[in-house]
Amino acid sequence: MSFLATRYTELVGIEHPIIQEGMGPFKTVALAAAVSNAGGMGTVSMPGMSQEPSEGAAIMRRHIAECAARTDKPFAVNVPVGADDTGKVLPITEAYINAVIEAREADDKVGQQLKVLTTSAGFPGSFAARIKDAGLIHQHKVGSTRQAIKAEEAGADVIIASGYEMGGHTHQSPVHTFVLLPNVTAAVSVPVLLSGGARDGRTLAAALALGASGVAMGTRFIASTDNTDWHPSVAQFVVDAQEGDDVVFPGVYGPARGLRTPATDRLLEIVRNGEMTIDELTEWKDHALQLAQSTGDLENGLVAAGQVSSGIHDVIDVATFVPQMAREASEVLQQLVQGMATASAATV
Repeated sequence: MSFLATRYTELVGIEHPIIQEGMGPFKTVALAAAVSNAGGMGTVSMPGMSQEPSEGAAIMRRHIAECAARTDKPFAVNVPVGADDTGKVLPITEAYINAVIEAREADDKVGQQLKVLTTSAGFPGSFAARIKDAGLIHQHKVGSTRQAIKAEEAGADVIIASGYEMGGHTHQSPVHTFVLLPNVTAAVSVPVLLSGGARDGRTLAAALALGASGVAMGTRFIASTDNTDWHPSVAQFVVDAQEGDDVVFPGVYGPARGLRTPATDRLLEIVRNGEMTIDELTEWKDHALQLAQSTGDLENGLVAAGQVSSGIHDVIDVATFVPQMAREASEVLQQLVQGMATASAATV
């Protein structure tokens, strides 16, 4: 049952305007299927940044096939876009985009379910037309109104307005959600999703009030029983986080936000002292991110997560949480309308 139908739910064919963000570089197949089965939009994340393109593409194809086998509902794939100094899309990015398109073409069931490709970190440039021609709904994540307008002009179907407080790759120029979202919704005509700071029905209601058509969450879904591809220590690390426990560090495609660990301190030291080449540092960060997720090593691993961690106090069951979040948002909005009507009547 849909409690909140929006332009986004109608566009992609889901019940609730709740999207699981891309949460790479690691596997999110079980979580993506759970979110989709619960009526939201699950997302298969890109598996890594330092693999050979053919290896990375093969892994992604397997993850897509596995997700399609776990759900009959629509799901998405996230591909962060990297480019070289000339602006040319990196080979690993190209390989992932091709893998998504080829997966749809090779299997009718996958083609019906894999409806959305989310690009982030950088705009896919010449690949935007190919994404559209493949029949995919193209979502693009931005950190500024200028980027949102550019993405819409290039053909993006959905804009994800990601505030600076979000986890994972963030932006060079900090603009937080409460400022960015209404700016973007006023500037573009396509549906807009909020990313950064959302965790429950109240924050979904707030996003809708600011003009969004839904919310995309990563950190909230880390702490879920369905996130079985990740080590449970990471979920508990998010639950235990307090205000101020997050830190911005150099990511692969730009700044990234995560929870402070000894590895974040070590990373900042490496960068400060110039101890590694760019390629060596990329491999180190890719390994450190996957280390925490796969083994729960919070000494040597990096944990990408947002400031919203401080407001997350439990490990959720996705099947229960997603519809409850939508229901709560609907109730909050109804209560606000009723409260305003009562107040207005009392002043007459």
